[in-house]
Amino acid sequence: MSVLEDNIAKARDYMAGFRDGGVMNHIDGQSVPAASGATFETVSPVDLSVLASVARGGEADIDRAVASAKAAFPAWSRTPGAERRNILIKVAEAIEARAEEIAFTECMDTGQALRFMSKAAIRGAANFRFFADQAPHAENGEVTRTPTQMNTTSRRPIGPVGVITPWNTPFMLSTWKIAPALASGCTVVHKPAEFSPMTAKLLVEIAESAGLPKGVLNVVNGFGEDAGKRLTEHPDIRAIAFVGESRTGSMIMAQGAATLKRVHFELGGKNPVIIFDDADIDRAVDAATFMIYSLNGERCTSSSRLLVQDTIYDEVTSRVAEVAGRIKVGHPLDPDAVVGPLIHPEHEAKVLSYFDKAREEGATIAAGGQKLGEAGCYVAPTLFTGASNDMAIAQEEIFGPVLTAIPFKDEDEALKLANDVQYGLAAYLWTNDLNRAMRMTDDLQAGMMWVNSENIRHLPTPFGGVKASGIGRDGGDWSFDFYMETVNVSFPRALHKIPKLGG
Repeated sequence: MSVLEDNIAKARDYMAGFRDGGVMNHIDGQSVPAASGATFETVSPVDLSVLASVARGGEADIDRAVASAKAAFPAWSRTPGAERRNILIKVAEAIEARAEEIAFTECMDTGQALRFMSKAAIRGAANFRFFADQAPHAENGEVTRTPTQMNTTSRRPIGPVGVITPWNTPFMLSTWKIAPALASGCTVVHKPAEFSPMTAKLLVEIAESAGLPKGVLNVVNGFGEDAGKRLTEHPDIRAIAFVGESRTGSMIMAQGAATLKRVHFELGGKNPVIIFDDADIDRAVDAATFMIYSLNGERCTSSSRLLVQDTIYDEVTSRVAEVAGRIKVGHPLDPDAVVGPLIHPEHEAKVLSYFDKAREEGATIAAGGQKLGEAGCYVAPTLFTGASNDMAIAQEEIFGPVLTAIPFKDEDEALKLANDVQYGLAAYLWTNDLNRAMRMTDDLQAGMMWVNSENIRHLPTPFGGVKASGIGRDGGDWSFDFYMETVNVSFPRALHKIPKLGG
């Protein structure tokens, strides 16, 4: 038996429970069907086979989950930070113990390659460990003094929160939101993406098996137009953390406006990787191709625009095309596969539509540009050359293994091209000129930038974008600023004169 055949057999065993029992909602510690009895099917992008029947939650299910989170909030918010830390560390350990199951499930549900998903559970556990360690002092603030006053600031958990997560790397991204919410003392209602609901069920079951009290984390599956809308409008939900498309973020903001909800959005990106002719081209090519062709190109921080100085444009693009042509596309459980199938036929159709747009706009398809095979949602790693920044392939988030290369003459043009999109999530800069790096990073419109590097996350640093790429920051203490309210209490240090009225 080959490694792939062995992995497929393991995946079949891991998902037997999903096939038999379906993917239920999880409310107040119980796996329950939707109140209406409605279901929908989640399919594998590998071959479009049905993986499981999923409870289709609606308004009644959200109401029940919010009531559960609201009831659990007083006890959980008053649980000492050190005790919350101990519980969340046990959750991290339980995630690590089931890392292979999580990875295999994610591969089959999302199409992401095992070489990347094998790390997803470990990253998820790391998120829980990191934020768990912050829990004991999350409420701490500072003391300031005047001759007559002592002011003390502290933070308090905001209340029950809604977390809406995307279909790309759903397990890791769910932990990124849920771990700091729980560490801060908030309770959570989680609505996973309908395209990839399976590992959300695993996470809540793992968390409760590790000691998380019932009702602290609830999961309702469903669609944005009913379950998602009710969650964002619910008066007892104090904040919404959302990862997804910019257009959806705008809708959520409008839906939450009546109840003055706090929002945190991680939205789309059309991120430039800028390569100057003094850069280390070998490393720059490796980083650029890694950031667009890994994870199927289905991530918000992918380097989807390749801006290259005109003196090295032909060399860089030919080398990128060679890399794209060598990448193995295959079954996500194949250890040698780099690119697996895209998440869903709907998304595959969207990505494929840009190949026709590229041709219509006059760009050249230097690599890829076609669907692969008859079964599943496989698309070849693609490179567009001869593009200009006004083309749809340069302006719109394609969210697949598709890279658009544009030449530039000098710093000014590189900066203009980089900033001339509606998004501003990430930017990657390749140059050995320190002064240039300082000038460029001062003026690039992006929430995160990496110089001479691909995206390497350091959890204490802020993560988030500007413009249409989002609102707010995750990571480190920034996460607690979102999930907690800062309050100030003033104590008198000495008697002071109080104005008298009417005397």
